[in-house]
Amino acid sequence: MQLTFDADVESFRAEFAAFLDANLPTEAETTERAYSSAHVPDWARRWQRLLFDAGWLLPGNTPEFGGRGASIVEQYVHLEELSRRRIYHSFNPQGLGIIAASLLSFGSEEQKRRWAVPILRAEITAALGMSEPGAGSDLASLRTRAVLDGDHFVVNGQKIWTSGAHDADVLLTFVRTDPDAPKHKGISVLLIPTDTPGVTRRPFGSVVDRDDVDFNEVFFDDVRVPAENLVGALNNGWHVANGSLGHERTLLWLSFAERLEDLARDFHPADVLGADAYARLVMDLQALRLLGSAALARAARGEQDVAALSVLKLLGSEAVQKASEQAMESAGADALVHPVVAAPYAHLSLEAFSSGWFERYLRSFAGTIAGGTSEIQRTIIAERVLGLPRS
Repeated sequence: MQLTFDADVESFRAEFAAFLDANLPTEAETTERAYSSAHVPDWARRWQRLLFDAGWLLPGNTPEFGGRGASIVEQYVHLEELSRRRIYHSFNPQGLGIIAASLLSFGSEEQKRRWAVPILRAEITAALGMSEPGAGSDLASLRTRAVLDGDHFVVNGQKIWTSGAHDADVLLTFVRTDPDAPKHKGISVLLIPTDTPGVTRRPFGSVVDRDDVDFNEVFFDDVRVPAENLVGALNNGWHVANGSLGHERTLLWLSFAERLEDLARDFHPADVLGADAYARLVMDLQALRLLGSAALARAARGEQDVAALSVLKLLGSEAVQKASEQAMESAGADALVHPVVAAPYAHLSLEAFSSGWFERYLRSFAGTIAGGTSEIQRTIIAERVLGLPRS
């Protein structure tokens, strides 16, 4: 299949490409690197503000929120152009793609001005407080409590796997505000500044390396949060959560296509079995782009197909994981050398995308968890695509 665009879309692409050619930071300017998903180096903050001010940060947004009212197809070519040049969209990805987007969808005008715009302009960074020790992907089982006391909520509880929390300025935090309501209906969302008394953040290393510090456990001990920091309606957090992850999923498949492109570039089969694995990688990439392009066309016509996004998410995340494993096996013992690089350096991207095969394989597991686990995606596909009965 050959995916083509009309002249207006190609003109949009050319305008963005010209902007990049004229304004991209040089390698000499980007020596400071990000240490977590909420640590944004000074040069990257300046670059993100420039994108915001020029309407190129999130082109689908209105101008006051860093965009230009672009169509879904124009948003696609914007991301495609970033991918082609190996430019990481934002070094605070959850702040940009989930938290600010959620505030624009569900927040008050004051919250948009006070929180969303500074996050979009990289003046502050944000982290997402969802997962808990007993409720990883099961948001409905969360136990962190918030009790309204006058004009403040008092929050007690714990979050885990909170990416970048130790470097973030604010947490978008999901809390239980009605313990007697059905599990899905007693949840609310609060913006909690990380310097609020009673908030404790404890970063810890990952399976990749004890010095790979992004994950945090976060504790809330009688944390007083102004009631004005409630996002959306009280006890309507489930709706906000679905919207939050929806922002993440719409073009999420494109990021998996990008990782598969990276693998196709860097994977050099050593034998016949490796060549077979490489062929499967290329076929998975083409299948993902074909299905993703069809989903893009439906979205451009205004059609909503949530189940199709689950197919793309499942295919993309598991194809990346399988191809990473096969590339590691093909490289043999050399793949276990760590740290090492397996791809050309790209100064506007993350080092994780060019790291050694062992690290890239380990990091591939995040794709099958974040944004809805593979098990959740299979359930959605079974019920909504295949029409199978609920067990």
